[in-house]
Amino acid sequence: MQLQLSRSLGRAAQGTGRRVPVCPRVQPRGIVATPGALPGQPEQQAQHSAPAPNRIPRSRLHVRAQAAPATAGTQLYTSVAAGKPEPLGPSKTASGVNFALFSKNAKSVKLVLLDGEAKQLAEVDCKRSGDVWHVELQGLPGSGVRYGFKVAGDGGWETGHRWNANRVLLDPYAPLVAGRRWFGKRDAVEQFKGKDGSLFLGAFDFDSPAYDWGSDYQRPTAPLKDLIIYEVPVRCFTADPSSGLPEAQRGTFAGLAAKAKYLQSLGINAVELLPVFEWDELEFRRSQNPRDHMTNVWGYSHISFHAPMSRLGSEGSAEATAREFKDMVKTLHAHGIQVLLDVVYNHTAEADDRDPYLLTLRGIDNSTYYMLDPGSPVQLVNWSGCGNTVNANHPVVSQLIIDSLVRWVTEYHVDGFRFDLASCLCRDERGRPMAVPPVIRNIAKHPLLSQVKLIAEPWDIGMYQVGTFPNWDIWAEWNGKYRDDVRRFIKGDAGMKGAFATRLAGSADLYGNNNRRPFHSINFITAHDGFSLYDMVSYNEKRNGANGEGNRDGTNDNFSWNCGAEGETGDAGIKALRQRQMRNCMVALMLSQGTPMIVSGDEVGKTHGGNNNWYGHDNPMSHLQWNEGDATRDALLRFCSELFAFRRSHPALGREHFLGPQDITWHENNWDNSESRFLAFTLHHKEAGDIYAAFNAHGFSVDAHLPKPPAGRKWCRLVDTNLPTPKDFTPGGNAGVEPVYNVQAFSSIVLLAKPV
Repeated sequence: MQLQLSRSLGRAAQGTGRRVPVCPRVQPRGIVATPGALPGQPEQQAQHSAPAPNRIPRSRLHVRAQAAPATAGTQLYTSVAAGKPEPLGPSKTASGVNFALFSKNAKSVKLVLLDGEAKQLAEVDCKRSGDVWHVELQGLPGSGVRYGFKVAGDGGWETGHRWNANRVLLDPYAPLVAGRRWFGKRDAVEQFKGKDGSLFLGAFDFDSPAYDWGSDYQRPTAPLKDLIIYEVPVRCFTADPSSGLPEAQRGTFAGLAAKAKYLQSLGINAVELLPVFEWDELEFRRSQNPRDHMTNVWGYSHISFHAPMSRLGSEGSAEATAREFKDMVKTLHAHGIQVLLDVVYNHTAEADDRDPYLLTLRGIDNSTYYMLDPGSPVQLVNWSGCGNTVNANHPVVSQLIIDSLVRWVTEYHVDGFRFDLASCLCRDERGRPMAVPPVIRNIAKHPLLSQVKLIAEPWDIGMYQVGTFPNWDIWAEWNGKYRDDVRRFIKGDAGMKGAFATRLAGSADLYGNNNRRPFHSINFITAHDGFSLYDMVSYNEKRNGANGEGNRDGTNDNFSWNCGAEGETGDAGIKALRQRQMRNCMVALMLSQGTPMIVSGDEVGKTHGGNNNWYGHDNPMSHLQWNEGDATRDALLRFCSELFAFRRSHPALGREHFLGPQDITWHENNWDNSESRFLAFTLHHKEAGDIYAAFNAHGFSVDAHLPKPPAGRKWCRLVDTNLPTPKDFTPGGNAGVEPVYNVQAFSSIVLLAKPV
């Protein structure tokens, strides 16, 4: 997730070597700165109950009698009962469906039932127990129902509330969300989204048979250290016709599943899906929005924590999408590929007070769910840079987050999570940093969640916690320093040799003193934020004019180099240099200790035309082109596939411990020479054989004097990024070399000590 800092904050961040990106959603104004058992067992029934008990503090469960009869004139249910306050959300009972909603500050809550066209059918008053509102509708069908809540209360904006008694609001515990049917296309339901309606309604499916995971179903079990993570936006991955998929499957969960063999052949064993919680992809198409031509394809603007994005399904219904998501997970697991979700618990789509957008939490209990300025509750605190900040360490909100995570693990069988702007989850209700944030601790200590992969994006608009994120020896981190240091060395910046070596060795300066391991560093050079790998070697400056913000959005600190010409060029020398530089980056990433991550499309040289903030383009700018037969594309794909396979096969890579003298020898180690842009080292492994690697970021060639190989072995070439394909990667590393190897300008080599 990208952030927007004030100019003063931006300068301070640059002074500390931070790379601060820019938020794709809302340019903040008036930012308030505050001082300061895993599934393997059969699933009992899909979406038939809340994923775990939702424990509201007992002090809040004192009963306040407040019940009223249902609106007459409906045949949807037979009778109304008081119901019960637990679990939150809809749950199946012996006689119907129970609904429960938390709202501490509400004075009345009505349950609203609607049909498939969002027409209101019934309205029922809820009973209050403590701070939970509940009702049971006996005889109500267990599927096919759409519902929401109308919530009323006292106090205006100056008290921190945002009441609208006529607005139909989405239940934060709704297991499914029903809205428009097709991605990016308005439909007949859209008219209901007016002043008092909501396009997004809660849904559930208690009547369908439990999902069949199969008798031979097994979850992939590779540990974090053995993963090669592939960050991918589901919509953009297969939306292009060149994907070769039927039109209905393009840009969907089914489309991603159809490419499982491609991912497997590439060497990927974990996908990290950009957000898949329900979001409004047409959120920008509101009045007086300069971005009203854009469609949000990234999803960092959700309206639900529990429901999969219905329009990433191929069949056009929330119920079918839930099944399709499970089909995708099942298919990927069958190919040995784990599924990680990029989850956004730091803010929601309800924007800021310039654009008040009541969809769910804001209208239910704004002062509970969001951080407010303690000196002026009328104003939201904006540590996310996207208009609002979820009050994640409030007990009720923390439980909502944990219940959401549990649902995704137990019901959908996902293998882990990457937490967007996770530093927001390390703040108290006033936005002050917490040394022991309850929600982060509770996730780490949870008997189920502690067993899955947990990855933090360790920063927000005011904190930068790379290497210091609260971790309980479990949390891994996106290592932003790895990205910046590797980019700078590869492009030839002076004085970066030592930092480059530190990153290759696993970033012990960040993770070696707090009981963590090298694999807790998620190493990446590119991600969805910022330039693609191809654009990083093709542009010095961003080209974000198409975003409608005057090229002001997106980071200016790209640490990129265009190799001699800005953008596309016909110069053969520049084009060849760009291909070398992309390969150099991939070699560095795969030889580094830690857990590597690439972004979808980098393996084939995907360009976004220099746009480093392409969140709003549902078109060829964002869509991956599957142009098989293009020689340059196919050559890079082959190189990456071979390199990834080598990474996964050699035990000297992906170690559990930080490197010691017995593990690595540094050569040409003139560390004090800031002008040195050449680095060579040997990774030792007695059984599998040593690996020698050299990186030359000079603009001229350098002779590498190779160390003597171990007895009974000789050095053979595996990689030389200066050589034309297919010699750039020699499978098996069987090409013999001389004792002095001339490493060409801006190139890298990898040699193997092979038996004589």
